[in-house]
Amino acid sequence: MTNSFKLVFSNFRYLVVAVAIFKAMLIPLSLVSEFLFFEPFIIWYIAPDRIVSFALILAVSSLSGIVISMNIYRIRLLTVKTRKIGGSILGSLIGASAGACSCGPIGFTVITTFGTAGSIATAFLTDYEIPLRLASIAILVIVLFTTTRSLSIECKIKN
Repeated sequence: MTNSFKLVFSNFRYLVVAVAIFKAMLIPLSLVSEFLFFEPFIIWYIAPDRIVSFALILAVSSLSGIVISMNIYRIRLLTVKTRKIGGSILGSLIGASAGACSCGPIGFTVITTFGTAGSIATAFLTDYEIPLRLASIAILVIVLFTTTRSLSIECKIKN
């Protein structure tokens, strides 16, 4: 597994992609979950009872950055059928989007425009925020293992 990481992240470009995806997910998720505030000045505030939620956001963001950059590497450098690649990309997108289901003030505004169905969706996402993020982390870990396994098989990495 570490050989696959060395193979992918030895190229500086993929490390930059992973960090960019991490930041692109962490900042909006923290803003929507009310961990990051821009007014009156930029401040991160993590209440003691919300540490688990913030840790899960960090995990989803970091795993998404790693998995998506490894899949980009796999797509660009390997000549495999798109059917084989589609599963890992679909899994990483599902995992990343499942972790993005926070309901802050923006989520309430958007979802409540849908009436009763929006209220039900808001209640569901608010009540099951942590289990949904844990499920997304599980999906991303599975995709990470399948991607590293396929890279080690297809690139003939010796352990």
